Amino acid sequence: MRIRKKKWAEPELSVCDFYVKNPEEYAGKWMQAFKKEQPLYLEIGCGKGGFAGQLALKNPDKNIIALDIKVDMLGVGRRTIVKLFEDAGKTQDDITNLLLVKYNVEMLDKIITADDKIDRLFINFCNPWPRAKHKKRRLTYYKKLEMYKTFLKPDSEIRFKTDDDELFDESLEYFEQSGYEILYLTRDLHASDVTDNIETEHEKMFSEEGIKIKYLIARQKT
Repeated sequence: MRIRKKKWAEPELSVCDFYVKNPEEYAGKWMQAFKKEQPLYLEIGCGKGGFAGQLALKNPDKNIIALDIKVDMLGVGRRTIVKLFEDAGKTQDDITNLLLVKYNVEMLDKIITADDKIDRLFINFCNPWPRAKHKKRRLTYYKKLEMYKTFLKPDSEIRFKTDDDELFDESLEYFEQSGYEILYLTRDLHASDVTDNIETEHEKMFSEEGIKIKYLIARQKT
């Protein structure tokens, strides 16, 4: 997703208590970055932060890392998350179980390792990269799924949502190729029996356009 340059993004993030300036320092010890030790969730490609903010609010017993490569997007995410907490009657000081991180997912295993033991990974509306030569950039590409194994617990879930039919169908092949089993699958999330869905900005937009949301939960095969 493209976003215009936000001159205020970096200055605001530089004084944000829940923005991690040097994520390399926490490789293998992300639990120390949070105030409490509790299950660790990771969202890659967090965009404008709406999902991560809602997830943090609804799950105070979970620690959440929200990662994106674009500092401008994270700047918007910071504002989004602050507003979500304020609308819930909380303050910025209450944002203790969520961290924003700027990093390239291609090198994710450099900052998150087996010692971090991620309990759940979220991939929401990632770039579908439809051209054949670009498909290896997909966040669900089989080589990335292999990389995620380095820090996911054996029984951890990957939860994936998209509006793109081709991406979804080909991702099913990637999951199978990488040794994951599909625990749940629906091609119409909003008409499904899923009760814990958190709607993202993209999800709302696509749904209003009449596009069905594809969703799956995967886990490494035992």
